[in-house]
Amino acid sequence: MKRPPLALGAVLSATALALTGCVEGGRSSTAAAAGDGGASSACPWEADDSITGPVRLGYQLLPSGDLVVKDQGVLEACMPEADITWTQYASGGDVVQAFGSGSLDLGTAGSSPTVRALSAPLDLDVQVVWVQDVIGEAEALVAKDPAVTDVAGLRGARIGVPFSSTAHFSLLAALRDAGLDPATDVQVINLAPDAILGAWQGDQIDAAYIWDPTLGEILADGTKLVSGKDVSAAGAPTFDLSAATTAFVDANPDFMEQWTRAQDWAVQMIEEDPAAAAESIAVQMSATPDVVETQLAGTTYLRAADQESQYLGGPLGPVLEDTAAFLHDEGQIDAVAPVEDYTAALHTDAVAAVAVS
Repeated sequence: MKRPPLALGAVLSATALALTGCVEGGRSSTAAAAGDGGASSACPWEADDSITGPVRLGYQLLPSGDLVVKDQGVLEACMPEADITWTQYASGGDVVQAFGSGSLDLGTAGSSPTVRALSAPLDLDVQVVWVQDVIGEAEALVAKDPAVTDVAGLRGARIGVPFSSTAHFSLLAALRDAGLDPATDVQVINLAPDAILGAWQGDQIDAAYIWDPTLGEILADGTKLVSGKDVSAAGAPTFDLSAATTAFVDANPDFMEQWTRAQDWAVQMIEEDPAAAAESIAVQMSATPDVVETQLAGTTYLRAADQESQYLGGPLGPVLEDTAAFLHDEGQIDAVAPVEDYTAALHTDAVAAVAVS
């Protein structure tokens, strides 16, 4: 596998999400915008009531600024005339399917499913509009048998992972680096995050590569073998990315600028008031704020200016091409597009506008 030209070493702290002592789990963005549940209902800058029309947003339960934006109702407050709908997806593969079916305008998916969307045979007309985070300890490969202490020890094992996710990409990379053939030396099983927990508890799988909160559940009686941090250091970095259809981006520049401003505002909160950011994220993830705050402290979230210069301004393109090369080798995509195609799929107008404002 060709190694990426960037040194991308952001790390998420290795902490399991507890499901007890949670704060107001299930608070919705609609309730937040209405002032319920304790979330802010005021736009942090001048609201724009000229933005109208339906907007379909997809999100995942990840410790990111996107959940701060959702919980605080920022988009609803800053674009009060827009009809915004949030839909939760279990994995990036589901987000890509939603793009393919035309049922989503903008959503968060990992770098692996995003590259699949941009590559043959899907060739979806989408653009990367924001880097939510670089995945580190928040995704990991966990073995059930305490006698298994490294990836090589999984020979013959049944491993659960959501297919077409960043975890799937990282699992294939980890197996390859350990000298195991994913097709013959192990049995890789496609399972959704909640199904992984059931299969783990029922002894139907021997290992799983997954993210929180399922990761925290299986770590209680499992052994972590490698994480996204380790796989990234070995040359296969993964990201949580927000993407939007080109048609939506082109038709809604004002919305894109407001959405990007909200994401930048959330990153600023993570940097300057991590306790407040952690509470919002914890509400959405049904987790405890102290655990989320520990996760936030272990990673780097980039403001708009850094997004433009370090990622969306071009350097991310070759990394996506390298991801595509790996996925092609594994039979996940039909062909690797030219690096220019992946670079052209990086939308910079909104981050550039927010960076200078």
